[in-house]
Amino acid sequence: MQETKLKLDYTLNESKGNVPVIVVAAGSSSRMKGTNKQLAQIGSVPVVIKSLLAFENCSSISNIILVVRTEDLFQIQMLCEKYMVSKLTDIVCGGDTRQESVLKGFSRLPSNTEKVLIHDGARPFVNNEIICSVIDALDEYSAVTCGVKVKDTIKKVSNNGVVVNTVDRQDLIAVQTPQGVKVSQYLDACQKVDVSKYTDDTSIMEAAGHSVFVTEGSYKNFKITTKEDLIMANAFISEEEE
Repeated sequence: MQETKLKLDYTLNESKGNVPVIVVAAGSSSRMKGTNKQLAQIGSVPVVIKSLLAFENCSSISNIILVVRTEDLFQIQMLCEKYMVSKLTDIVCGGDTRQESVLKGFSRLPSNTEKVLIHDGARPFVNNEIICSVIDALDEYSAVTCGVKVKDTIKKVSNNGVVVNTVDRQDLIAVQTPQGVKVSQYLDACQKVDVSKYTDDTSIMEAAGHSVFVTEGSYKNFKITTKEDLIMANAFISEEEE
């Protein structure tokens, strides 16, 4: 069956920036107990739309490539038109895994693209400062992620639930998105390593021998994974409105 893609009738304004972003919103929402997290409302806006608008309003972003589930494609297209996401140039149907979905997004990049950001559609509280810090660090590094220091005590346990040791959290970072990569190095890394082993893009770069730089993220830039996360997201929305 031919792959479904939409090339949207939007005009790309190069003066707004020169770094594209791939927003991945093709997950199954398996831990949401029947709720599609991308389309769930936080305040008056769907989760994925709030994520997209953060990049829409960032002057360093040239265009947005959105990767979605096949069954969500046309509904999300209509939402993007409703909320006037003018930088959205492509909507692509995702693959069976996150990394397959990311590569589907890469397939829509022009051949001369040097840098790209990759963001989880379910992180709706990303902000301009985080986005720009990742872009700036890409001038020096081939791979960049934002992240925050781990606040909880972390313990390693055995298969039967017994604590093996307590991990020193001093140097531990919980990574977030957006993550940024140099396009040619990332595609080369995907040929060298088994991408199915990794759950984020900078891990692929790390496995292929690239140094990964970490910029400061935000504890508000969390990923919506469960229904409890929606409660917290709505609390943040109420705080913003106040």
